Amino acid sequence: EADVIVVGLIGERGREVKEFIEDILGEEGLKRAVVVASPADHSPLMRLHGAMLATSIAEYFRDQGKQVLLLMDSLTRFAQAQREIALAVGEPPATKGYPPSVFSLLPQLVERAGSGEVGGGAITAIYTVLTEGDDQQDPVADAARAILDGHIVLSRQLAEAGHYPAIDIEASISRVMPQVVDAKQLQLAQQFKRIYSTYRQNQDLITIGAYQVGSDQQIDEAINRFPALSAMLKQDMHVAHDWNSSLQSLQKLAFGQMSNSQQLNGQLMTAEQRKF
Repeated sequence: EADVIVVGLIGERGREVKEFIEDILGEEGLKRAVVVASPADHSPLMRLHGAMLATSIAEYFRDQGKQVLLLMDSLTRFAQAQREIALAVGEPPATKGYPPSVFSLLPQLVERAGSGEVGGGAITAIYTVLTEGDDQQDPVADAARAILDGHIVLSRQLAEAGHYPAIDIEASISRVMPQVVDAKQLQLAQQFKRIYSTYRQNQDLITIGAYQVGSDQQIDEAINRFPALSAMLKQDMHVAHDWNSSLQSLQKLAFGQMSNSQQLNGQLMTAEQRKF
């Protein structure tokens, strides 16, 4: 639904550029998209400039009052380009080989996204961040978490199990969700996450048969509901689900996940409210 889509392909493989334009954007997508590509074989200065240029183009359309979607792949390659430049000019390495200038440059790029003047356009930016060995404490990933409004973590374990998209909802978070959804949806999402996390945390015990049914009410509920929860989190690459249908599915799952005691408490509260 964005007016303009700006894509920055920074430091990735050259063949991915054509693949992205032809297979993902397609003819319709190209009508409202701008693609800035600086592949891995370009100099670090060009990769750095590519990210800055993509952001400048997004700012240009935002200043015209348009809603802009900025996609950048990847923030890690941007940081690595700055690392190459900084080390070449003699800057000493600090955190895992990254010089201090890398962590001062990241906010200068990312903070340019967001809303413009009141009543004008806005840039919604999504940056990909690569981590070495799935280390969530990777310096670039750690710095990105501190300056972005949330993060979606992709799990290698889920991907290996054929669970796509391989999103780890336990490790993912949105800092702006309480401000952009109503209280009911926030409660449903928290309830969904609680039951899903309960199963994942006890999955080893359940799998080997060490857990006895009836020992814990929350774990029993998680075992019964986990297949439905897991099915909702899966989605085929070529299938789209709109906001309303997804929210309805969440509501159905959440209502079905309420235990008998929770339902009874809700009925009692409703009865007490009616008295007053």
